[in-house]
Amino acid sequence: MRFDELELNEDVRAGLDAMNFVETTPVQEQTIPVIMQGRDLIGCAQTGTGKTAAYILPLLDKLAREGNPDNVVRSLIVVPTRELAQQIDIQFQGFSYFLPVSTTVVYGGGDGIDWSFQKLGMLQGSDIVIATPGRLLAHIAHSGIDLKHVEYFVLDEADRMLDMGFFGDIMQIVAELSKERQTIMFSATLPPKIRELAKQILHDPAEISIAVSKPNEAIDQSAYVLYENQKMELIRELFSTPRQTKTIIFSSSKLKVKELAHAFKRMKLNVAAMHSDLEQEKREEVMLDFKNGKIDILVATDIVARGIDIEDIGTVVNYDVPHDPEDYIHRIGRTARASAEGAAITFVSEKEQGKFHKIEEFIEREVPKRDLPERLGKGPAYAPGKDRGGDGRGSRGSRDRGRGRGRSGSDRRPEGRSGERAAAPGQQAAPQAVPGSDAPQATPDGQAAPGQGSSRRRRHRGGRRHSRGGRPVPAGKTNE
Repeated sequence: MRFDELELNEDVRAGLDAMNFVETTPVQEQTIPVIMQGRDLIGCAQTGTGKTAAYILPLLDKLAREGNPDNVVRSLIVVPTRELAQQIDIQFQGFSYFLPVSTTVVYGGGDGIDWSFQKLGMLQGSDIVIATPGRLLAHIAHSGIDLKHVEYFVLDEADRMLDMGFFGDIMQIVAELSKERQTIMFSATLPPKIRELAKQILHDPAEISIAVSKPNEAIDQSAYVLYENQKMELIRELFSTPRQTKTIIFSSSKLKVKELAHAFKRMKLNVAAMHSDLEQEKREEVMLDFKNGKIDILVATDIVARGIDIEDIGTVVNYDVPHDPEDYIHRIGRTARASAEGAAITFVSEKEQGKFHKIEEFIEREVPKRDLPERLGKGPAYAPGKDRGGDGRGSRGSRDRGRGRGRSGSDRRPEGRSGERAAAPGQQAAPQAVPGSDAPQATPDGQAAPGQGSSRRRRHRGGRRHSRGGRPVPAGKTNE
């Protein structure tokens, strides 16, 4: 289907034309007409399918036709991480280029100035608020914001939010909203806990599933079966000569990310590390440099496994086998975007064979195994059914003797969670806690951009946008 076949407002279509978007993706073709009818919807679609545009475009069409004469918060989009919130705001910039709409991005990690800008934006009645749960609840508690006029409520990456322990937070936010609203929920998977959430907050929803948890066929998947102490030598072998495209190397441990980045720098390669120990300003700087080609190799935890839409990522390397099959899908989904091709390479140690076999079962295909370079010697046989100490996280007995072993460096552990609903800056009760981390730094769905952040706000009610120095920048061919 073509976008001009949809009954979208002419200013919305103008933004699409300026960004050269012509054909809808399958998720957009199936969901946009349903959302434009005003129905609640639960959509199952992974990153890279165009789901962000699927709910942005009907929202912009609604705002273009009805306006916001009362200057109230009319739309709320709740996401698990600040990176995804920033990414969605970038999408709004492109699609709403010819529309007099405003957005306020609400997430932690900043200072009192960021808090004040977020508060002011919501109190003045931003058309669209894009928020992480913890920071939004802090504003609800301390800023006097009113969400009773929200008519369009979106939960994006709902499965990830529940994995991160946000079920209670979501229900608190829902309690602040009007019952007369349209609710849209997108999730990469539909486990029972998601269906239970949908039953509580959606009314007679349409259900649409698109390519559930299957990797892009354009990704050339392969694996090396090796011993743990061979991994670093294999990295040195694979990157002994520069690659022509960008590369992301994933590890589940912040400590390993730091070690790998240090090893690459000793090899004189253009590399940077990305993990949740970095300050927000540094994370934004790293992602911008990677996007602009100043960095060739990004070594990262799962903090960037979702949402970044960067072209020319030719290779993804899993230094560690991901904990869950869904994480594998999201990691390798960073390559082969926008109709390009890409490669995904996974290092599988003896203790990780069970986990990797579960991934193969999940994607319903056997991933080809490559031979190790001769100088590294022989690796172990791939025999995932053999008892090698469990799935790589220790057997039941080992977990009982040393609970939590191996997780101290992992980004999967919640970070800063206890401070999410702390007092606002300037109040006596832990004023510094509110600008802290919104959520555990799990897989996000969005890269940072210069000048983007919690203080970013656009007000242009008079139908004119302030100058951005040219035409809208395409948000990526997948509209994601």
